[in-house]
Amino acid sequence: MTEILAVFRSRSQAIDCNARLKAMGVPASIINTPREANIGCGLSVKIPINMLERVKMIIRNLNYSAFYGYYRMQKNYGRTIFGKIG
Repeated sequence: MTEILAVFRSRSQAIDCNARLKAMGVPASIINTPREANIGCGLSVKIPINMLERVKMIIRNLNYSAFYGYYRMQKNYGRTIFGKIG
């Protein structure tokens, strides 16, 4: 299963982003950033992969100073594989 995470360096900005995305109809949720990522504040916003382009536009327009980037998280056989999305 592949998931997309929007990673932030600020807990408050991650929470704010989640609320704004939900208000705009995006089924987003807050999750703990997996340790494998070794980045951010500990919270990320999980978004559906099919809404990535829409979310990119929304986050770009919101201009978060603590936004770190988008990551693909894939779980295979009990291992979590992380990779930054360019």
